[in-house]
Amino acid sequence: MSAHDSLLARTWHHSRFADLDALVARKRERGVKISLAFPTLNEEATIGKEILVMRTELMERRALVDEIAVIDSGSKDGTRKIAERYGARVLESRSILPKRGFHKGKGENLWKSLYALEGDLVVWVDADIENISPKFVYGLVGPLLEDPKIGYVKAFYERPLRSEAGLQASGGGRVTEILVRPLFSLFYPELARFVQPLSGEYAGRRELLECLPFSVGYGVELGHLVDIYHRFGIGAMAQVDLDLRIHRNQGVEALGRMAFGILETFMTRARRYGDVEALRELERAHVALRTDGERHRVELTGIPSIERPPMIELPEYRAKFGRPDPGAPL
Repeated sequence: MSAHDSLLARTWHHSRFADLDALVARKRERGVKISLAFPTLNEEATIGKEILVMRTELMERRALVDEIAVIDSGSKDGTRKIAERYGARVLESRSILPKRGFHKGKGENLWKSLYALEGDLVVWVDADIENISPKFVYGLVGPLLEDPKIGYVKAFYERPLRSEAGLQASGGGRVTEILVRPLFSLFYPELARFVQPLSGEYAGRRELLECLPFSVGYGVELGHLVDIYHRFGIGAMAQVDLDLRIHRNQGVEALGRMAFGILETFMTRARRYGDVEALRELERAHVALRTDGERHRVELTGIPSIERPPMIELPEYRAKFGRPDPGAPL
């Protein structure tokens, strides 16, 4: 096996961790708590089922998960009411660390949830999954409970593409294959071994997660991988095959904005770690072209490049969880 392929030795199928009684026993041996969080924005169609499945199977039938929370960005539909009805702890992102301000975006919800949750292991699952199953949680916490050297676990799966003709067997992950995998192949070939580097389902140890900055927008997943790679090494990461994920597919225009935000995060990291010798100042807006009859007009969309600092740097976080100041002299 090539040195670049070490991640493949920590690539497993979720069935390896399907013995829930064994996982619960290992969790008790480790003496850890597990928190599950769903970042949401207008997810009333799917959030109820997701909470019901996880609460029934992983809290009531098996005591694997200790808390389930929904971190909401200001949904205009019934997301929060449905989540409360099915037993989740519901928090609005803007109400967490209010003195730190609020930015709308998935990365913001994840960052805020790290302060709000109590678990030693934190699992994040997207709230738009139509084929939800307990494997979306036990498959991700399994490696963390099995191997203390692993600190961060990503999901991967087949992602059918919905079209007028129905579901195509594959075709999801377009931004990964067109943008992210080529970038990783050039700059970080070890990370190119992630099957789905942008997957929205992953789990990590608090002591690792609290050391990471969080991009508030589209780049949060890529930012995590690059930061963990530089700070902890490829050996701290693993990936698990969850078979299939059915969810909403975004249109090409939305994917273009997503790619812009991801590329901006990549460039920020490349500059931070000295992986590119020189990068000029970048523009801050995504350019799209709109047709008005026979003419074209430019539409600019500002994609937030805001980044939240590592949670360990916040005095209120250190006070809550009893963490030392990383900047204090030894």
